[in-house]
Amino acid sequence: MTYTSITHAGNDHSFWRKGLEFYEDDIQIMETRLAEVASKNNSFEARQGVEHFQNQFIVQRNNMDELNHEINLYVQKLGEDSQKHQGHIEMSMLADHDTLQQKYEVFEKIMNGIRHEFNDFLGKWM
Repeated sequence: MTYTSITHAGNDHSFWRKGLEFYEDDIQIMETRLAEVASKNNSFEARQGVEHFQNQFIVQRNNMDELNHEINLYVQKLGEDSQKHQGHIEMSMLADHDTLQQKYEVFEKIMNGIRHEFNDFLGKWM
């Protein structure tokens, strides 16, 4: 097996965790605004939009939970591997890092898309 210094893994996991906290707050803000729309509009079209976004927020919270869990497992695995190999980790851990980076970027892109769609919805119904 090939090993590298744990410093090559970087601190991206901290950035990802902070990002997930931000998106959790963002969803809470959007839910508050969604409740305002729901209380002021009872048309069929508005209710459809409200239900759509409620479902999106549920799905994205689940995605955040799963991603956060994967990040926690990765950090734990990094620590264990680093302890076993005196500050070094298996090179395969860098592939895990890249996979998590891609998952985080996809999640971020989805959340930005939802936010833009939600703002368009708010513009129509507020």
